[in-house]
Amino acid sequence: MALQLRSLVRSNGELELSLHDEPIPEPKPDEVIVRVEASPLNPSDLGLLFGAADMSTAKVSGTADRPVVTAIVPERARPSMAGRLDQSMPVGNEGAGVVVKAGSSPTAQALLGKTVAAIGGAMYSQYRVFPAAQCLELPAGTTPAEGASCFVNPLTSLSMVETMRLEGHKALVHTAAASNLGQMLNKICQKDGIDLVNIVRKPEQEALLRGIGAKYVCNATSPTFLEDLTQALVDTGATLAFDATGGGKLAGQILGCMEAALNRTAKEYSRYGSTTHKQVYIYGGLDRGPTEFVRNFGMAWGMGGWLLFPFLQKLGAEGTQRLKARVVAELKTTFASHYTREISLLEALQLDAIGVYGKQATGEKFLLNPNKGIAA
Repeated sequence: MALQLRSLVRSNGELELSLHDEPIPEPKPDEVIVRVEASPLNPSDLGLLFGAADMSTAKVSGTADRPVVTAIVPERARPSMAGRLDQSMPVGNEGAGVVVKAGSSPTAQALLGKTVAAIGGAMYSQYRVFPAAQCLELPAGTTPAEGASCFVNPLTSLSMVETMRLEGHKALVHTAAASNLGQMLNKICQKDGIDLVNIVRKPEQEALLRGIGAKYVCNATSPTFLEDLTQALVDTGATLAFDATGGGKLAGQILGCMEAALNRTAKEYSRYGSTTHKQVYIYGGLDRGPTEFVRNFGMAWGMGGWLLFPFLQKLGAEGTQRLKARVVAELKTTFASHYTREISLLEALQLDAIGVYGKQATGEKFLLNPNKGIAA
């Protein structure tokens, strides 16, 4: 049996997090069993783990080896949970571990004993069965912790650059830019010679990014933020932004500053604003409030949602494989992830740990090891 972390939102508005014993099936000829030893707690994972629950209401019950965390989903947020009510859902998008059993096919057998990364859900489990073709064999000497974040953040940051190129932009803007993903994006842009405008909220985040070579860093809490952002957009010509906050005024402010930057270099006046298309893609929801904007950016603009996997489908198998090959080649440099703490499945259900990793704060990224503290 394999221990697995599950999330359940009941129809009465109660969130329940608990551990379940799941049987480990025999692998089919083309499948392998991975002993999961590292899985990141990404914002996308926390969205499924906590749903729309108010975690300040969280309580722990159950026993020491089977804790149960409950919390209340506010009534106003319950309609957004309708599609998952009363369904116990496994959590964890990606992770890495060692192949401990393999099916009879040559492809599966070739992975036996190897350290691999995989994506496919339910990674907050001791063991996972995957098709061998779905596993990414990691270079010799790579630990599961080093390969745990092979997919979501690396492929997202690379896909942002791919989107920029495909849509004809020449530079980028990124919010919540000191995140693990944001640091990767900075390294990619520096390596590829792309100008990147970073938006943060704290002086220490600005210092962190400048410390890794970022040239354009704007603090959204500064009284000169809008002027600073506009000047950075003049300098870079960026007309594409990826916004991790989602709610609030930031997306609209970015479009407004893009318009102001374009007007500074405009050759003639147009009552309809700049004819250059400006685009903000919202890909996260750090701010759960409504998205607010004032239409001071002309008529050539767009604001919409952006998700990694639909983009990869658009890019196609060959393009996606090209991105994956780059991730493997630069796993310990461009795409290195850093964690402040490794926790077990039991520790993931402790309120003090939830209070830290649930904040999604920069510099406090947790790594979950489902086999920590459990004999092999």
